[in-house]
Amino acid sequence: MLSKAQNKYIRSLTQHKFRREFSAFIAEGDKIAKEWLQSAAAIQHIVALEEWAVQHQALISNHPEAALHIVKESELSALSALQTPNQALLVVRMSTQEMALPVDEWSIALDNIQDPGNMGTIIRIADWFGINHIVCANECVDVYNPKVIQAAMGGHLRVQIHRTDLSEFLSGSKVPVLVAALNGSNLYSMPRQQAATLVIGNESKGVSDSIMQLATHKITIPRRGGAESLNAAVSAGIICSHLLPA
Repeated sequence: MLSKAQNKYIRSLTQHKFRREFSAFIAEGDKIAKEWLQSAAAIQHIVALEEWAVQHQALISNHPEAALHIVKESELSALSALQTPNQALLVVRMSTQEMALPVDEWSIALDNIQDPGNMGTIIRIADWFGINHIVCANECVDVYNPKVIQAAMGGHLRVQIHRTDLSEFLSGSKVPVLVAALNGSNLYSMPRQQAATLVIGNESKGVSDSIMQLATHKITIPRRGGAESLNAAVSAGIICSHLLPA
């Protein structure tokens, strides 16, 4: 059972200001909950259906610091930020560990990405390709938004996510700055890069002019059909597939 105070606290974490205030976020769903429970993350609360909790007792026991709450489906549904609530929900503490920005390796830089689904998918893409760093402009969507956590599918556990002044970061870059653009060089004419920073821009406006000026290479995925543009996450996946070392 959850107390009224605990219920209110967990509900509040669907909002950015409270995630920031309490330095905590929600990770929910069967697969995502299991992945976080297998990690060394600091988990505050485990809210689960009884059947799920019994089935995953070994994972739950890995986190004696977490309070376990057995709830009914209706209670879990009321807490969930998802359209279709799953069997378990975790409240996870944000890491306070200081992370150094990438210097001489592959990274993805995001210029004002606003859609949580895109952000989460890009984190998942970085995780798939073994890219250890994502650098977000300060204006990007919160990376702990429940929809971002859902779309990233555990990518937060392996990809270091930084929020910083993007112009300052790129100005000091020691590796090529590759910017996805509509008027750049053909992606398929470019060689693979041992290290680089790939910049993906805002869903509707693309990469801002100030960031575009810092590009060492502007890259275009050739268009053969009639679509006006490509989804930001799709673009990131295609470019990574072609330019990362084989």
